[in-house]
Amino acid sequence: MRRILALIFILGLSGCATLTQMSDSVGDLFKDSDNSEPPAELTEYEPEVKLEVLWDKSDGDGTDELALNLVPAVADGRVFIADHDGLIQARSQLDGELFWEVETDLPISAGPVIDGDLLFVGTSKADVLALNAQTGEGVWKHRVSSEVMALPVVVGDRVIVRSDDGYDLALDRTTGVEVWSVEHSIPALTVRGEGSPVVVGDMVIIGYANGKLMALNSADGAHIWETSVAIPRGRSEIDRLTDLNGTPVLNDDVIFVSSYKSGVNAVTPIDGEVIWRNEIISAFQGLSADYSYLYLSDASSDVWQLDQRNGASYWKQTDLHQRRLSMPAVYEDYVVVGDFEGYLHWLSKTDGRLLGRIEITDEPIVAQPVVVDGTLYVYASDGTLAAVRVLLF
Repeated sequence: MRRILALIFILGLSGCATLTQMSDSVGDLFKDSDNSEPPAELTEYEPEVKLEVLWDKSDGDGTDELALNLVPAVADGRVFIADHDGLIQARSQLDGELFWEVETDLPISAGPVIDGDLLFVGTSKADVLALNAQTGEGVWKHRVSSEVMALPVVVGDRVIVRSDDGYDLALDRTTGVEVWSVEHSIPALTVRGEGSPVVVGDMVIIGYANGKLMALNSADGAHIWETSVAIPRGRSEIDRLTDLNGTPVLNDDVIFVSSYKSGVNAVTPIDGEVIWRNEIISAFQGLSADYSYLYLSDASSDVWQLDQRNGASYWKQTDLHQRRLSMPAVYEDYVVVGDFEGYLHWLSKTDGRLLGRIEITDEPIVAQPVVVDGTLYVYASDGTLAAVRVLLF
């Protein structure tokens, strides 16, 4: 089982590592006892919240058991989802009623993203599509250089797209015509990435697999600043992985970014100066934030609450250890994560204790749940879409 898990992990890595490097990396993984730990069993607890599924739908094939970035998008009373077989749907927030659906016949790998009247998705075949959000009608399609895993980001009349081979580019929002592109070198071995840029004024700030955070001008792609927030260390390629794999979070004029093996960092958006580092946490995914705290699931699926002022940890929840948790969602006074068996877990913001759980499906919940108007929307890897809310006892 340890060999199988190691092989799955390696296959999830992207880059141009040689066979020898990959063999060495597998050997390094065997030395890490954490990789053989079984997922924690769900234990009995005293529920403190009542959870209600308002509605659920199970159309489409979801991710087809692949590591993709398919997420629910909520706007204008509708929930939008896409699956890897190319199906895109718009459903009612209220009851899940289908408004429209369209078969694109393309392997969608990222999205959807809603911006006003347009919906954007990226594909495994290096396409970016724009559709009419009201009807599903195609507006434009643009071919990029590689698979798109990061969610497209709209800045004014630009759509910022990241491809997996190191290119960042801007497309005209209305026509899909390329406005600018910038190439960045990537390490020999990287974690399969899905981090999107964060927008600060006329800048897009992007985290890279080499541990650098960079600010580009959204109008022309010009370099503004860059800073190294994670420093590669160690002998093997696995040891030197420092990917800034999650989407940075902007809160109260500070950018927060997590990295694999190099902790959580806070930087200033003006010049990229590092304000603080918490180097004890390793995270594949991004962060969630409320007014004062950060929340994340680390590489071992332990959930943390950190102080935004200095990165100090207030609590660490280990009851869900190795359950392959989603990125946390902040829901009122709770933190919500999905796991590999299709459960949603509600944790207390105060101390991280388990307050409630509900099974949505029997397949993994990988995508971060989305909270809108007191309702949580979750999209599981088997294509199940559900709306959930909390009722106090």
